[in-house]
Amino acid sequence: MDKKIINLKPSLSHEKMNELAEGITFTKNFRSATAEEWYIFLPGFQDPRTKGAAAKAIIHYNLYGTKEIFINTTIIYDDPALHKPEMRQMVQLFTEEIINRLVGYADTLLSVHAGENSYDMEYVDGSDY
Repeated sequence: MDKKIINLKPSLSHEKMNELAEGITFTKNFRSATAEEWYIFLPGFQDPRTKGAAAKAIIHYNLYGTKEIFINTTIIYDDPALHKPEMRQMVQLFTEEIINRLVGYADTLLSVHAGENSYDMEYVDGSDY
């Protein structure tokens, strides 16, 4: 069996997790007809090279006709502190908040790049099922 057992018990208090999530800010860097790029500022983290945004999100819209919209989202965490295995829950916390704020409830394919904490996920509305 290749699957790892992941401890889902948060290592941070709910108050601290809420404080971190509320501290996330965004700056839109680029927009075209089918894509957006956002710089993401995370409390306590930064890109070590630029000393700026700790992450970036690229949101690409696949438009099919007038009813079907599917979104591909890539989040890249540039702060190496977020690449450490013990930061997995923090990466997931930040990612959930970023998705909720930038994409909402739209059907989304997500790819997270955070060193050892990288993962892929699919968010589907489920109302069609």
